[in-house]
Formats: sequence, structure tokens, C-alpha cells
Amino acid sequence: MSTSHIRNFCIIAHIDHGKSTLADRLLEETKTLAKKDMKAQVLDSMDLERERGITIKSHPIQMNYVHSDKKNYIFNLIDTPGHVDFTYEVSRSLAACEGVLLLVDAAQGVEAQTVSNLYLAIDNDLAIIPIINKVDLKSARIDEVKGQLIELIGCNEDEIICSSAKSGLGIQDIFDAIIEKIPAPEDRSEKPVRAMVFDSLHDNYKGAIPYVRVFDGVIKSGDTAQFFAHNQKYDISEVGHFVLKQVPTNEIRAGDVGYLLGSIRDVSHILPGDTITTSNNVASEPLPGFKEIKPMVFSGLYPSDADDYDQLRTALEKLKLNDASLLFEPEASEALGFGFRCGFLGLLHMEIIQERLEREFSLDLVTTPPNVRYKVELRSGEIFDVDTPAKMPPSGDIQTILEPHVSAEIITPKEFIGGIMTLCQNKRGIYKNTNYLTADKAQLYYDLPLGEIIFDFYDKLKSTTKGYASLDYHLNDFVIGDLKKLDILINNDPVDALSIITHSSDAYHRGVALCSKLKELIPRQMFDVPIQAALGNKVISRSTVKALKKNVTAKCYGGDITRKRKLWEKQKQGKKRMKSIGKVEIPQEALLAVLQIDSE
Repeated sequence: MSTSHIRNFCIIAHIDHGKSTLADRLLEETKTLAKKDMKAQVLDSMDLERERGITIKSHPIQMNYVHSDKKNYIFNLIDTPGHVDFTYEVSRSLAACEGVLLLVDAAQGVEAQTVSNLYLAIDNDLAIIPIINKVDLKSARIDEVKGQLIELIGCNEDEIICSSAKSGLGIQDIFDAIIEKIPAPEDRSEKPVRAMVFDSLHDNYKGAIPYVRVFDGVIKSGDTAQFFAHNQKYDISEVGHFVLKQVPTNEIRAGDVGYLLGSIRDVSHILPGDTITTSNNVASEPLPGFKEIKPMVFSGLYPSDADDYDQLRTALEKLKLNDASLLFEPEASEALGFGFRCGFLGLLHMEIIQERLEREFSLDLVTTPPNVRYKVELRSGEIFDVDTPAKMPPSGDIQTILEPHVSAEIITPKEFIGGIMTLCQNKRGIYKNTNYLTADKAQLYYDLPLGEIIFDFYDKLKSTTKGYASLDYHLNDFVIGDLKKLDILINNDPVDALSIITHSSDAYHRGVALCSKLKELIPRQMFDVPIQAALGNKVISRSTVKALKKNVTAKCYGGDITRKRKLWEKQKQGKKRMKSIGKVEIPQEALLAVLQIDSE
């Protein structure tokens, strides 16, 4: 088919604005799936995606559509995740398209992720079709949301499509707009081969399968694929398109979206944004925009039962096969034993991985508090990364510590601006500016330390604004911070799992709060258990879990007091010996105390 009849597009929206439901209606209207095969959120294959109502993994699909002009069109829909953690994956999906459907909920209006993804689409110079969804709701504010869209993208009111993905209202208008407004891909089949990897999947039998958008040339089975990021070569055994399942074809040409098989056993060889060429028609340079995905949040995962260590390793390796952004390496903790230090794209990514490990592999896990990666400059001039407090060098060796900052965008009703500003100031935020999308809806920009927002910032933002505010952020740069390592000592032994890196202005408060919290959570022993918070060698807070009492003189009735004194002295010596060799078991609730303390 001529490239003039191909349309490559994706749907961008904030979480829960109806993106997956609209995709379902497009599949139904184009008869890509029979009605008996239809179900809600067809493209969301994981149970977690259905339960949470979010898209975690993007899914491309090809639809054949016969327009009213009797011409056949091929629509390649590249579904995208909707959460801030997966922004890079969204950007690569957008780079594979020529246009986007910008979906906004008629009741909620423009939200932070809507704006963020819109800017990504504008950066990729894509055609934008504005759509207001859920117009049949009683709470719909159609005129107000139209005003927000006009303010946001500068479109005319008659360009905005009103629809209901659930009932099918306005679907025909969306099809017409896709054909009229989204440009067809250029026919560059004669050029040297260049195809962009926008996602991948691992199959136990076929190996790693790259999902590609072909920009230049033609890829056929029998060609040899060559990756620009690492110069690896693989013989292509099959190429094809997606119609929910993989459908083999003879070739994929410039303008097509498809997949290729090459017995690729290592999923780390397939990087989103990388360019594939072929040995028989080699391109001289890759497509622009590639960068390696770097984790932003780190946490330790340990099995509750030490015997499950090998099972945890196997489970992580299996998840890694379908999620190249998951990083893990072995780690040992004195308090928790053997486990893994894992790197995640964000808190949602971490939560999803942990839940999948527990649900799909029946593992009982102990998770250490999440932390970010810092850059530490030593007095010797050496600079290295620290992703866990246990790796922090002694304070006397440190020249400066640099912490990651993010540019945060918060969209909120105007009555909550004061509360949000107070929250951001308490989190060491730097105010940038405020824009008003409408008379009642404001857009606030702040620079915030990433370490301050990974704990409870989002929860507090929602409670401050009664759930109406939305947050989006992207990594900005590393900034010098006045940071300290706060150690927790239990029975005079430092517990590495409880150590945190905190700003010096918060250190004392956090130390006191942690000691108080741990005193409630650590079970009583037969001896006093001191709990101390220390900055270097200086103890800044202490609390004590008092010993359980045993009345050793209960059997003494009358007689000389020396008998009782002898028993008390014997008990005292026993407790002293017990304290020197006794080990305090620390429950999971105590390890999560870092998350529960209020750092304000």
C-alpha cells in the first residue's frame, strides 16, 4: 500500500482521562476485533493495568479503515503509558508518529501530564488533534475545557472534537480528523535502512523482539540487522505487523510500524530510541533523540526468608526480560542479609515491580526506603555516584555532595495555591512562576530536590488540594546541597537499612522522630535496647526500649537481704552478658519507619 494511505499516531492524556477506552472504540469501529472478542482495556494486558486503570506497557496495533471516500487506510496506533515515570518511553512512541490525539476529560480539564506530553508532541513537530472526552457526563464542563485547550495549544473552537469513548459519540469525527490532519509518512524506501526502536518484548521461544518504526529503506527477512548503540548484528528471521498478535509479512517499508525477529537473547541489546540498520543497506548515521534510560529511584529488595534469595534473583531476571529499564545488582546488609539493590524510573515503577514480584512469583519481600542517586566529590578531587547511604564515605573525606533537582509543574484550582506553596517551601522548593490556564485553574512551576518528593510529597499534595491538583516533573540537574548522612544505631550497632541522607536543617528533627518511632516498633528484650541517631560520631538523639522485668526474688520469703542481693547481682551480670552478645531482631515495620516520619 502507498505510504499516502498510512497514518501513524498515538493518544496522549493524563491518567484516567479515557485513553484506553478510546483505543477500544477505534478497534471496534474498524472491526479489528470482533465484538465477541472485545473487552474493556484491550491493549492493557497486565492485571495490574486493569486494576489500577493505568497503562504501564505500550502496545502498538494496526487497523484497516475504509473511509467514506471508499479508500482503504492503515492506522498504526502506538499506545503510550500515561504516568510521569515512563516519560522517555512516551517520547520514543511520539517520535515514531506523525500526529497525536490529545485527549482531555470534560469533567477534570487539562492536567499536568496532559501538558507535559503535549510539549513532547510539539518538540517532535507532530499534528495535534484536540479531543474532549466524556462529554456525556453530568459533571462535564465542556465550554470551560474548550477554553483551556484554546489557551494551551492556540487552536480554534471548531477544531476541538467532542466525544464519548464509552458510548461511541464523535468517533467518526475522530477518524475524519486522523485522515485529514495527520500527515502521511514520506516514502523513503530508496534510502539506506533506518528504523527506530520504540519498545521491545521478550518471548521465551523467539527471544527479545524489538518494536520498530521504519523511517528509511526496506527491511526483509534474511537481512542482517545492525544496532547503532552497540554494533551488535543479528540475522533477521521474520518481520511483520501488529494486529494484537504478531502477523508475519514479507517486508516492512518506510512509514510502517512493525517488529523483527533475530534470535536476540539479551533484552539489554534493545534500547528504546536506538536505530537499527541492515548490513546490505547500511545507514551512515542514526536517527536523532536516542539516550540511555537512567534510573532515578533506588531501593533494596530482600527476601523475608533467606532461602528465597535464588528465587528472587530468578524473578528479577524474568522481569528484566520485559523491562529493560529495571536495573539490579546483589547487595548484602547486616540487618537484612542478602538481597538486591534495584534502580527504578520512579516510585510507581518501583511499586509495580514490587507488586509483580509478590503476586506473580509468590515472594514475601522486605523493601528498604527509596532513595535517589547523589554525586559525591571527595577532597582528593574524585567524583563518584552514591545510590545508597551505606556507600557514603566518612564526612571528613567529603568536599561537596550534589543532589538531583527536578523541574516540577503543578496544575491546581486557584484556591489551593497558598497550601501548595507552603508545601513546596517546606520541601526546599525554589519558586519559578505561575501561569493561569483559566480564571480558576493555575499552573505553578517549582525546582524541587528529587530526594524530598519521593517519600510523601504526592500524598500531601493530594490531601492539601482535596485531590484536585496534578503533578508532573522531569530531571533537571545536580545541585550542591548541605546534606548529611544520618545513622541509626540499635544496641550500639549501626543498622545500614535505616540510614538516610538528609538536609542538615532536617537532620535533628528526623533523628528525634526516628528514635521515637523505632522505640514503639522494636519489641522489648530481656535487656535495655538503646536507639541512637548519629551524624558521624556525634549522637544527636537517643531513646531506650526498656527491658522486660523478671522477678528473680519472688521465691525468697523472709530471711537475710543478702540472699536477694546475690540474686539481683547474678541477674545484673546475666543481663550485661546478654546485652553484649544478644541480637535485636528488627521487624519490617521498623524498617519502614523512615517513610512514616513527618519531615516537615
